Amino acid sequence: MPGLTQKQVRALFIAACRAELDALKPGNVHVHAAGHGMETEQFTASAEAAAPWIANASLQVGERILRAVEATFATVGCNTNLGIVLLCAPLAAAAEKADPGGLHDRLKHVLAALDDADAAAVFAAIRRAKPGGLGSVPDQDVATAPTVGLREAMALAADRDRIAQAYVTDFAEVFDFGLPRFELMCRQAADRSLAVTSLHMAYLGAFADSHIARKFGAAVAEEVRAAAQGLKSQWQPAARVDTLKALLHFDSELKARRINPGATADFVVATLFAADICDRLGLSKRV
Repeated sequence: MPGLTQKQVRALFIAACRAELDALKPGNVHVHAAGHGMETEQFTASAEAAAPWIANASLQVGERILRAVEATFATVGCNTNLGIVLLCAPLAAAAEKADPGGLHDRLKHVLAALDDADAAAVFAAIRRAKPGGLGSVPDQDVATAPTVGLREAMALAADRDRIAQAYVTDFAEVFDFGLPRFELMCRQAADRSLAVTSLHMAYLGAFADSHIARKFGAAVAEEVRAAAQGLKSQWQPAARVDTLKALLHFDSELKARRINPGATADFVVATLFAADICDRLGLSKRV
């Protein structure tokens, strides 16, 4: 089965970023409320700047990530999408593959082929983005050049960062958790935006957000996860128009404390991107 063209991948990436911004996602920036000193326009501009590099089939995954981050900074001057491009660049490469298997199989081949050059490019991208709460580690710290391949480097960070963990689990969170839930929520929600809100809350209630943990500690990340789970009646089986008020209140509470579940937003975008790729290719979303 043929893969997608660069033009198709670019359009789907931008669409996934916009769909995430159009939905209420407590703690993150969205059209219902700005936050953390940022507006949705910055994220839309970032998506458009990063998209040509994410979809550039002539580049390795690591180079796509680095170029996308550089383009983002040239456009908005800050880090708005490092986690998004880290998750979406391998998915884009998988979408372009002309393989007989499903998207997950194609992705596994992409991840297995990552090498030292990918690691060097990703380390450079992380240094450029300077994500909050990064700190330092004794082995393969991003402040220095890596001496291992990208998956090996990600494995060293997998116990403290969900995006790193995704690289060593073949994106299990996206394919085993996100996609099946989003598929179900799309059937149960009144519109796609409410399904995206439901997906965000499902991720937030199931996994402690590693971005929150880096900035505020594991206890706060667990507190936010438990709070999201405690609001289950507002977003299961799907969020509704009449439940948005409670979710907006939760959004305000998180933003008042400057708590941004950034990793959750990254996984939402990656799940939307993967879902749209599968739909465009006519592939099953099931693993």
